Amino acid sequence: MYVDGASSLLRLLGDDARLRLLRALSLEALNVSELTAILGIAQSGVSRHLGLLRDAALVAEERSGGYTWYRLAPDLETGTGPRAGLWAWLRGEFARRTEATTADDARLQEVRRMRKENFAKHGADSRKGQIVPGRSWAAWSRALGLLLPAVDVADLGCGDGYLSIEAAAWARSVVAVDRSPEVLARGRELAGRRRATRIDWRRGDLEQVPLDDQSVDVALLSQALHHAEDPAAALAEAFRILRPSGRLLVLDLRRHDEAWVRTTLGDRWLGFDDADLERLIAQAGFEDAVVRVGARGAADPFVTLIAAGTRPAVPAPASAAPDATARSRNRRTRR
Repeated sequence: MYVDGASSLLRLLGDDARLRLLRALSLEALNVSELTAILGIAQSGVSRHLGLLRDAALVAEERSGGYTWYRLAPDLETGTGPRAGLWAWLRGEFARRTEATTADDARLQEVRRMRKENFAKHGADSRKGQIVPGRSWAAWSRALGLLLPAVDVADLGCGDGYLSIEAAAWARSVVAVDRSPEVLARGRELAGRRRATRIDWRRGDLEQVPLDDQSVDVALLSQALHHAEDPAAALAEAFRILRPSGRLLVLDLRRHDEAWVRTTLGDRWLGFDDADLERLIAQAGFEDAVVRVGARGAADPFVTLIAAGTRPAVPAPASAAPDATARSRNRRTRR
């Protein structure tokens, strides 16, 4: 009987996803959505693994604040009981730094950042411990959108379309561009659930945007430029599709040393130096290029930069066309 039980437990632990899940829960309690974001696997898979670990009494669950939270079983947290030795060994293994654990820890930091921005954190008065109903950073960002004029927006490298959907709340129209048909399909589905209209979903590359010259007022590149094969060409394309006096807005990462993002997330560039990003924007032809820190966490290896530029109201002479714009034009001609 003992052998059968040990064999079942070891088979259960012989799965990378379940070990990563246990490692995450050894750091703090998490819900299914957070675990899905950290592990990068489907929510159904996370739920299945949690069910197996719960049945084996390795994790416990509790409901709080409308969520089901998962944590290690009490005997594992305290290091007592018949499995104390096994868990002590696993903790030692979990402390090893690998590409996978580094990636999981970075996504855990993002989960923590998102928690800090939710109502439970920002709705509380830190001195009195009172809840202030209605205090919401998400609502504030949407309210600021109401101050903007009705404009045509291109969300370049839109991914799952969260920013496209937010922009559709205040823009006259939004064109969401991504090279992956799968993520575009997820964006359409999410937009349908959110009843977001005025979004045109198009497949295309950052270096060859499927939009006419001077057809939009705002070009967004949110965490997309570090995926571009040629960032200068991508910025040149943004310049091309903008109308005179159109605005470029870039959110991207400051240069970092987390090389695992290349294989895990498909990043081509490990972020950008502030001065280099400003230079790229200016060389694409934009005026008033500015780069600032958008977000920074004490324990977060990533710093988010925000950058902007304006297409001149008066077109530059053909002989003075920016090098990046010329490269992009030549590339389209060759293709």
